[in-house]
Amino acid sequence: MICPRRQRKTRNYNMAGTITTALSDQFKLQLLKGNHDFDNSMRVILLKEEENLTQNYDATTADISTVGADEVSDTNYNATYSLNAGNNGAEATVASGFPQIATGTTTAVMDFNDVTFSNVTVASDGCILYNHNNTGNEVIAVFSFGGTVSSTSGDFTIQFPAPGATTSILRIA
Repeated sequence: MICPRRQRKTRNYNMAGTITTALSDQFKLQLLKGNHDFDNSMRVILLKEEENLTQNYDATTADISTVGADEVSDTNYNATYSLNAGNNGAEATVASGFPQIATGTTTAVMDFNDVTFSNVTVASDGCILYNHNNTGNEVIAVFSFGGTVSSTSGDFTIQFPAPGATTSILRIA
């Protein structure tokens, strides 16, 4: 009796990137050197869905020059926001009265007004907040949305959490 050979299945392992919410290690150092002025607005760019990323984004992300093809793409996004098209992302303006010390604590907190990417069709798993006022376009923080968020020919809005000693998007205890 001749047994047929078993065909070996091959799998294509796509080495997708990840997005991990974290303050940039370089931001912490730059903060102590006085490189950031939070009286100015910052910028936000959107990252693709994790399965489409080519690299990881986390505390080691230092500047936006490495993002490249990992930024979302759409005609309206590219025309207005995309770094790849020579734009600067969406403006993240500092909320009125910030930075400040959270009430009843010793924690310094920061708040930004919500950021809206207007009339875009995109799917994103996270974003990068960065300082476009400095020549290095230094990353302040990377944020994971905890899953894919999308917009179809509409506004994609990032709502920053309520400011507080344990809730602010940026805080120093």
